[in-house]
Amino acid sequence: MNIEERVEKKSLTAEEIAEILPHRYPFALVDRIIDHEPGIWAVGRKCVSMDEQFFQGHFPGRPIMPGVLIIEALAQTGAVAALSLPENRGKIALFGGIRNARFKKPVTPGDVLELRCQMVRCKGPVGVAEAEALVDGVVVTKAEITFSII
Repeated sequence: MNIEERVEKKSLTAEEIAEILPHRYPFALVDRIIDHEPGIWAVGRKCVSMDEQFFQGHFPGRPIMPGVLIIEALAQTGAVAALSLPENRGKIALFGGIRNARFKKPVTPGDVLELRCQMVRCKGPVGVAEAEALVDGVVVTKAEITFSII
């Protein structure tokens, strides 16, 4: 066995994410997982393109990614971390709540969102995660996400 085979793969392609999450176009909002620790944290990437459907109406002449979709992308990133555990394979993570969401800067076409989600508490199937989205190293969105795995 060579060293590459002994090192656990930490990044995931869009195809590998689709094996973990049930989301599909147009609601699959994470293009890649850059790094993750199953059950603990994940860092993802979303390349925001002018071709996104939501830009047709949000807002004509001044395209801004809806905040709820940034939160959803963060939740999907966290779901990859939670559902990567062998005991959670094939399950779904559902929103239980969103607290302290803050939108600090607009996200526009051409931006690359870095999505970070860290699990802070878990009790049975219910968990809480801290999440933040950055563009060029600047935090654009922060929130606490509660979820339930079913």
